[in-house]
Amino acid sequence: MQISSNYSMNGVSYENRRRQKDIPLFSTERAKQENESINPYMADTDFNEKAFDMIGPNAPQEVKDAWMEAAKEVNANGMGITKNGMLSHISQMMVQRLNKQMKGEGDVDNIDILGNTTESAIQATKQALYNLDHPLEYVPKSIEVRRACMKEREFYVAFLERLEKL
Repeated sequence: MQISSNYSMNGVSYENRRRQKDIPLFSTERAKQENESINPYMADTDFNEKAFDMIGPNAPQEVKDAWMEAAKEVNANGMGITKNGMLSHISQMMVQRLNKQMKGEGDVDNIDILGNTTESAIQATKQALYNLDHPLEYVPKSIEVRRACMKEREFYVAFLERLEKL
């Protein structure tokens, strides 16, 4: 038995579907999947702001503004939280937060990484950037995690530039 490669599984020939422009693009389908995976109860939640609140509860408003501007520009934030509220990877600021939590410093929900001055936020961001560029040991990462780390680095650079202008 021979199967023609010109027919798809639903019986419509590939040529007809192509002519009808009925074949969905991968990027379009992926965007639909991402939109469907957003929790409907949290559709109006700003996860960039939530990420900031996790590590900068005492930071000045101009630091928060710099964070939000950098997150909007880069389409990522320093905590690795995506637009649908999922964690893309463990970011360096998340590591700083977890280290403080393990030492018992601060409230579990609001562990202050950025401090209460622009200088403390600059220092924390420089530390995160250094740790990202100089890992303690090599751990193989998937391509998705490497991309997320590149976006994380891009965010830290944009955030640091804004902080240094303050």
